[in-house]
Amino acid sequence: MKMNAREDVEAPIEFVYQQITDFQAFERRAMRRGAEVLRVDDLKADGPGMAWDVTFMLRGKQRDVQIQLARLDPPNGLTMASRSPSMGGEMVVDLVALSRNRTRMTLNMELVPKNLTARLLVQSMKLARKSLTRRLRKRVSEYVVELQDRYDRGP
Repeated sequence: MKMNAREDVEAPIEFVYQQITDFQAFERRAMRRGAEVLRVDDLKADGPGMAWDVTFMLRGKQRDVQIQLARLDPPNGLTMASRSPSMGGEMVVDLVALSRNRTRMTLNMELVPKNLTARLLVQSMKLARKSLTRRLRKRVSEYVVELQDRYDRGP
């Protein structure tokens, strides 16, 4: 199953890239939403190979997912790969500079089921694709508003 969202940010591409690669901020954000996040790699600097074990509740069940930074392409974006016992996935964030102070952020997500139970979950998600896509786009839009506020406030 594939979903995507696209938003324009009133900020330079370098600033947006810096914000989307602030991995500690995303860890804190996930923990505030009730997820358990544990960094499992031993890298000294941020880069491909960074990995996290994430545990969260979804549809009344505890889900365990390992997320790994697969690609880092400054300042054009990144790719995150996820895998769990029943499902795999990929999230690609692409950034394009539209002007000096305007950046287009495109988020593409793909979920790939590995077993029958996951196929049923993905099939039910496909039936609700419109509302899920709407929720994803709303979250991305809210994040873009936060980014613009941070940029407007300055350092």
